[in-house]
Amino acid sequence: MRAVLFALSKIFQVAVKTRRFLYNVRILRDTTLGVQVIAIGNLTVGGTGKTPIVEKFARELSDQGRTVAILSRGYRSKPPPLTKRLMDKLLFRHDRTPPRVVSDGKSLLLDSETAGDEPYMLATNLKDVVVLVDKDRVKSGRYAIEKFGCDTLLLDDGFQYWKLRGRRMDVVLVDCQQPFGNEFLLPRGTLREPPSHLARASTIFITKSDGNTAALRQRITQHNSNAGIIECVHHPLYFEDVFTGERYDLGLLKEKKIASLSGIAQPESFERSLVSLGGDLVYSKRFADHHRFSQQEVLIVINRGKKRQAQAIITTQKDAVRFPKIDRRDLPIYFMRVEIKILSGAKDFHDCVQKICFR
Repeated sequence: MRAVLFALSKIFQVAVKTRRFLYNVRILRDTTLGVQVIAIGNLTVGGTGKTPIVEKFARELSDQGRTVAILSRGYRSKPPPLTKRLMDKLLFRHDRTPPRVVSDGKSLLLDSETAGDEPYMLATNLKDVVVLVDKDRVKSGRYAIEKFGCDTLLLDDGFQYWKLRGRRMDVVLVDCQQPFGNEFLLPRGTLREPPSHLARASTIFITKSDGNTAALRQRITQHNSNAGIIECVHHPLYFEDVFTGERYDLGLLKEKKIASLSGIAQPESFERSLVSLGGDLVYSKRFADHHRFSQQEVLIVINRGKKRQAQAIITTQKDAVRFPKIDRRDLPIYFMRVEIKILSGAKDFHDCVQKICFR
C-alpha cells in the first residue's frame, strides 16, 4: 500500500509542478482585481493554526482603516441542492451565481453547516469584516469590491490558489511540531506542495513554536532566504460556555478532572494545552477533522466523562460551532478561545501587519 501511495504522490507532484509552470509561463492566466491580496495558507493539510492568524490579520487591517473581505472556499460547507448546481452548469450560470455571504460586515447571515466551520467562526468573531464563501475566489473577490467596497482581500487557505494575483503577499504557516509531515506529498503524506515551494512566500510564520527552531529556520532559509520569519504560539485567552456564552478565566481548570472532545487535525496540541492549564485530563474523544457531531455522540462523551468523574468537557471554538442542541447537560461544556502571540520577528501583531501589508 505504501508503494502504491508513493507512486500516486509522485504523480501528484508532477501535476502540481506542471500546473505551477503553466501559470509561470502564462498559459494558465491569473487575474488582477486592483486591490491588495493577502493569501494565508500552508504546505501541509490542516493543523497549522491558520484560522486565528487569518482573524488577527483581518482585525488589525480593519482597525487600521482597511475595508476587509475574507474569501474562503468553505471546506465541508453544505453545497447548494444538486438540481440547482446542475441547472447552473447546463445554463452556464455558474459565473453569475453570487458567492454565499456569511457576513456582510454587519450581520451574521448563515449557519456553520451552510457556511463551513472556519468562515462561520471568523464571521462570529469579526463583526465588521465581510466573509464570503465560493470556490471561485476571483468571482467572490470581485463581488466583495463591487458590493461592499472592499480594498483588501484575505484568502483563507489561499497559498495554492494561484488564479488571483495583483498586489499579492503570500503568508505561509509552518507548524513547528510537524513542519513538513512525513516529507511526502499527498496521498502518501500530508504535503500539498514540495517544501521548495516556500520560495513563493513573502512571510513565513512558525506556529506552535517552542523556541527551539534553529534547524527549522535553517531549512526554511535554504528554500527562501528573503522571506521574513515570525515565530508565534497559540495563546489561551478564556473559556466560554458553548450554550450560554458565559466566560471564565483560565483558572477554571485548576485541579479539575476534565474530558476533552475535538474534531480537529492535530488534537494532541489542544489536549496538552488543557493539561498545562492545570486540568486533569481523565478522558479524551477525538473525531476526524471537521466532524459534525450528533447529539448522541455528545451524550456518549458526557456519560463516559461522568464515569471518570470529570467535572467539565472542554472543546475548541472550531468544534463548538458544530455542536448540536442537546436535551441534557449533566456536565458543563466549554470551548477554549485562543489568540496568536508573537514571540519573535515582530514586536506584536500590529507591527507584523505593518511590515507585511504596508511596506
